[in-house]
Amino acid sequence: MQKVVQDVVQEVVQQGRLKVVILGTGGTIAGTAAQAGDTIGYTAGQVGVAALVAAVPMLAGEALESEQVAQLDSKDMTHAVWLALAQRVEAHLARPEVAGVVITHGTDTLEETAYFLHRVVDASRKPVVLCAAMRPATALSADGPQNLLDAVQLARTEGAAGVMAVLAGSVHAAADVRKVHPYRADAFSSGDAGVVAHIEAGRVRRHRPWPEAAGSGSRRLRADPELWPRVEIVTSHAGARGTLVAALQAAGVDGIVVAATGNGSLHHELEAALVAAQQAGVRVLRSTRCLDGAVLDAGTEVLSSAGALTPVKARIALLLDLMTGG
Repeated sequence: MQKVVQDVVQEVVQQGRLKVVILGTGGTIAGTAAQAGDTIGYTAGQVGVAALVAAVPMLAGEALESEQVAQLDSKDMTHAVWLALAQRVEAHLARPEVAGVVITHGTDTLEETAYFLHRVVDASRKPVVLCAAMRPATALSADGPQNLLDAVQLARTEGAAGVMAVLAGSVHAAADVRKVHPYRADAFSSGDAGVVAHIEAGRVRRHRPWPEAAGSGSRRLRADPELWPRVEIVTSHAGARGTLVAALQAAGVDGIVVAATGNGSLHHELEAALVAAQQAGVRVLRSTRCLDGAVLDAGTEVLSSAGALTPVKARIALLLDLMTGG
């Protein structure tokens, strides 16, 4: 069986038929506005992925395949879409004629979807590339077409692997990418880790190794997303109290991530409530609300650290940990 697969791969390479599969989920890249000058008052998720591809002349004649997995504003991303997306990515990565997968996505929750896929999908041999846009498809200076073109280029890059995101010419590892500006075209950063590569005039200039794959397959996920553990995020701040933690406990929450101040420090009232919740069986992780850096433990903390994970990524890590019995 393995020889048959190898023969198929060799044949498609020789014939130049390796495909890039583009999965659409909506977002600003697929958004429209009544006026071309409107870059904030648009409606996301209006243009189908096939139309997005057709709008990029340089992709004409490329071996591409598109599929609409969802069509929504990424602020409304759901666990059900995550599950469907992971399953479709895995199905396409398993095809010998596919070089890699590109996902068009909204920017609001791109870092969450990227990290989820990084933790779930085995992308150790082929790249999975998310791309997005800060301006709708109808804008005078829409950034989506270039980002999509760059994503396809990255997905075809020999030796590339892992889950990544490409925006404004920068390639970010899924474990590091985060949105740092609400509306500028160059709105993403990789924090202390730095970008993986830059795409310049159609060429990929790599700065560090391709991200290591961490996923072991969507089969470990519960088939019904409604049955996934419930993990919420709370924030420590001046005057913080424990009432929200108590309310989450009463609602049956399974885990809580706290976006702490500084190096994981917590308002004493909030900390007391979180410790009580942990003693009652709720899993708790401390992250930091700082944009960069990691929470460094002194070794005496009662509440575990999320390390370098941002609060939203720590939430996903805890969700998966609870679901898979970690």
